[in-house]
Amino acid sequence: MKAFSPRIFAAAALGLGFGFAILPVAADSHLMTVFKDPSCGCCSAWAQEMEKIGYQIKIVNLEDMSQVKRQAGIPEALEGCHTAVLGDYILEGHVPVQALNKLLQEQPDIRGISTPGMPTGSLGMGYDANAEYTVYAFYSDPAQNPTPFYQAGK
Repeated sequence: MKAFSPRIFAAAALGLGFGFAILPVAADSHLMTVFKDPSCGCCSAWAQEMEKIGYQIKIVNLEDMSQVKRQAGIPEALEGCHTAVLGDYILEGHVPVQALNKLLQEQPDIRGISTPGMPTGSLGMGYDANAEYTVYAFYSDPAQNPTPFYQAGK
């Protein structure tokens, strides 16, 4: 069983007054919900790339992303611009397609993966296949340290 439950996240989101449900994410493996700031162009660019590769994207614009990140259990050091939910996984920040493919192929028992910050050359940030940055796995247990999951640009 995966470490993240979209039903719990949906209930928490509703309890915080967001007024939306992400429960359908669990039912359709091609539906991705992206929580982002309404004025963030790089987040929109990332979401558009996910749409181009076949995901149905639901955008939820929020001025304050802190509650979403806290409820999703994203360690502060791994925070990125936007937070996406795909099935049982959290995708934080400008996660490259290759890391997403690895996640879905291996289906590890983790909460999600993160590209912390906004690395130049990452997907949505002027994509450059040679840009080097690390994508980290993070876990449901906050005491468990994040681990490298994918190395971009190598």
